[in-house]
Amino acid sequence: MTELFGTNGVRGTINKDMDTDLALQLGKAIGTWIGKDKEVAIGTDTRASNYMLKNAVSSGLMATGCDVIDLGEVPTPALQFYTKGLADFGVAITASHNPPEFNGIKCVNDDGTELIGWMEEEIEDIYFSKDFDLVGWDEVGKKKSDDALDLYSAAIKEKIDEEAIRKAEPKVILDCANGAGCHLTPYLLRELGCEVVTLNAQPDGFFPGHNSEPIKENLQDLIRLTSETDADLGIAHDGDADRTIFIDEDGGYIHGDRTLTLVAEKLVKENKGGTVVTPVSSSSSVADVVEENGGELIYTAVGSPIVARRMIEENAIFGGEENGGLIFADHQFCRDGSMTAAKIVEMVAKEGKLSDMIEELPQYFLEKRGVECPDELKDPLLERLKEIYSETDHDDTDGLKIYYDEGWVLIRASGTEPKYRIYSEATDEIKAERLADEHQTKVEDILKSI
Repeated sequence: MTELFGTNGVRGTINKDMDTDLALQLGKAIGTWIGKDKEVAIGTDTRASNYMLKNAVSSGLMATGCDVIDLGEVPTPALQFYTKGLADFGVAITASHNPPEFNGIKCVNDDGTELIGWMEEEIEDIYFSKDFDLVGWDEVGKKKSDDALDLYSAAIKEKIDEEAIRKAEPKVILDCANGAGCHLTPYLLRELGCEVVTLNAQPDGFFPGHNSEPIKENLQDLIRLTSETDADLGIAHDGDADRTIFIDEDGGYIHGDRTLTLVAEKLVKENKGGTVVTPVSSSSSVADVVEENGGELIYTAVGSPIVARRMIEENAIFGGEENGGLIFADHQFCRDGSMTAAKIVEMVAKEGKLSDMIEELPQYFLEKRGVECPDELKDPLLERLKEIYSETDHDDTDGLKIYYDEGWVLIRASGTEPKYRIYSEATDEIKAERLADEHQTKVEDILKSI
C-alpha cells in the first residue's frame, strides 16, 4: 500500500499529487477515525491553495457528522493551542517551508500534539479502503468560525517576562516570509515592549519576498537590515510559523542547532537538571550543555511529533529540532515559532547581546546536503548503506548515523520530499564539509548502481 503520510502530514504539489479529491477523501477518513459529533478546528497558512483544500477537507469531515471550526489563516501552533483547549481534533492546511506550489494536510490530536505513526496508519487504512462512516442527511456537520490568536498570544505572554522586555525596549527586525506569522508575531512582540520593524509581513501565498524556508540565502534582506539599523536581533519564521531562525546584532546568521543549544542550556540550568529530547540530527553541542548542567539528553528519530511524544513520556522540560523548531513543555508539546521568538527576545533583554551568548556555546560545524532520490529507491538505498557501514560505529534510530573520530554523519530519507538528507558534524568546518562530500558521493554512487 502506498504511504500517504510523511514525516509531517500529507504534502504534495497542488492539482498533481495534492488535489481536492485527495483532500475530500482524507477529510472523510479523518472523520471516520475520530467519530461523528466531534468538533474539528481547521486553520491554514497563507498559500494560494489554502481555501481550496480547507473547503474540501471540511466537506469530508461534515459528511461524517463532524462539526468544523474555521480559524482562518493562523500559525500552526496557534491551531494546536486552540485544539487542546477548545476542540476534539485539529487539521492544519500547510506545507510549512515547501515552495508555494506545494500544500499539505496535517492532523492534530485533542491534546494539541501531531499524530504519530500508528494513528496515521489507521487513517491511511480507512482512506485507501474507502470504508467511510457517512451519516444521514439530517446528521451532517455544521461549520462556524472562531478566533485562535488572542488565546494563543495571551498564553505566550504568561510565560514571558514582559517587564524585562519593556525595560530593555529591544529593537527587532522581523521577517514573516509572507506566511501565517504575519497575523500574530509582529503584534505579540510590540505588545511585549519591542520596537518592531517588519519584512514580508503581508500574507501572500506566492511568497514574493523569498521562499518560505528560513535558510541563510533567503534572509539576506533581514541580515542586512539587522546589522545596518542598530537592531538587537533579527527574527525569521517559516511559512506556518512553527519554526524560528535568528540573526544576531552584527548580522550573523544563527543556525537552528545553536538556538536549540542555547535554550536547552538555559532551561536545564533554571531547573537544576531535567530531561531534554531531540532527534539524532541535532548537534553534539546540545548533549554537551545538557549533561554539563546535570540534565539528561534523549535522542529520537527525526520528526517533531516523535520528539513531542517522547517528551510527554519522559516528563521532559524541553525539546526540539536543529531546524529552529523548539518545543516548550510548560507551554505546549509542539514546535512553536512565536513562543521561541518571545523567549529569545526575553533572553536578549535580560542577558545582553545574542552574539555573546552564542559565542559561549560549544562550537561544532554542521553541514547539510540533499540528494534527489525517488521514493521507491529509499529503502534499497538504506539497506545498501547498512551493509557498507555494518562494521563501523553507527546508530540506526533514523536512517544511519555513522560515528568517526572527527565527527559524525547522518544519512536519512526525507519524509516530505523525494530526497535523502545528509548531515555531517565536526569541530572543524573543513572536516564537516569533507565528511558531507564523501558521503554525498557515496549515496549518489549507490543510487546509480541500483
